[in-house]
Amino acid sequence: MNLDNYPFLKSLKPNRFFLLAGPCVIEDEASPFKIAEKLVEITKNLDVPFVFKGSYRKANRSRIDSFQGIGDIKALNVLKNISKQFDVPVVTDIHSCEEAAMAAEYVDILQIPAFLCRQTDLLIAAAKTGKTVNIKKGQFLSGASMRFAVEKVQQAGNQSVMLTDRGNFFGYQDLVVDYRNIYEMQKCDVPVIMDVTHSLQQPNQTEGVTGGKPELIELISKAAVAVGADGLFMETHPNPAVAKSDGANMLRLDLVEPLLEKLVKIKESL
Repeated sequence: MNLDNYPFLKSLKPNRFFLLAGPCVIEDEASPFKIAEKLVEITKNLDVPFVFKGSYRKANRSRIDSFQGIGDIKALNVLKNISKQFDVPVVTDIHSCEEAAMAAEYVDILQIPAFLCRQTDLLIAAAKTGKTVNIKKGQFLSGASMRFAVEKVQQAGNQSVMLTDRGNFFGYQDLVVDYRNIYEMQKCDVPVIMDVTHSLQQPNQTEGVTGGKPELIELISKAAVAVGADGLFMETHPNPAVAKSDGANMLRLDLVEPLLEKLVKIKESL
């Protein structure tokens, strides 16, 4: 892949992966800075290129009373200020063509949610902002089929595209990871990321709250690094039990450093 298309990866070394991490959603105006500060410290010590992740709004929720956000502009300003304060790129999800131009004023990377990865107008709108576009592979798609999503962005004039796997549906209430998808998506000659926390979700629970298996985060991460994923994506929170979104599959913030230390050693041994 041509790393010139990805300025935030200019420091990526052959024996390293890069990391997208942060809370699922911007819950308030203070806690994201504390999470970012810790993640910046960890990744600098381990020489892992880092992108801070936070959704400014959660549009895809099971129940109408689920937390969606603190307000779009307020949350986007949090992301922009984190980028300035810690000198790191930031990524957030978008859900409509109109959101692409709006969010692009605040963040470095626009992320296309898995359920929307086939939406041509959305992909083109994201591409035309000139920002890097991270497309999450639909839980219902193969890795090989994601080349068409990449082509939509590239043919719209944007060569800065990334792909992220987040598992495939296994029945109605579970996901499985097929690591062949990493290999297949790398044929697109773009960075391929493994979303190690969303891959452990247990969707469609009867109470309307998604479950998860965070105890398997280390296993999924180790396997992803071992098979050659270029980057890892994980959501983290100081106390996942009180997180306002996706707490059931998050990695506790104090567990990030020991996990990354193990993963770096695996990558260095390959």
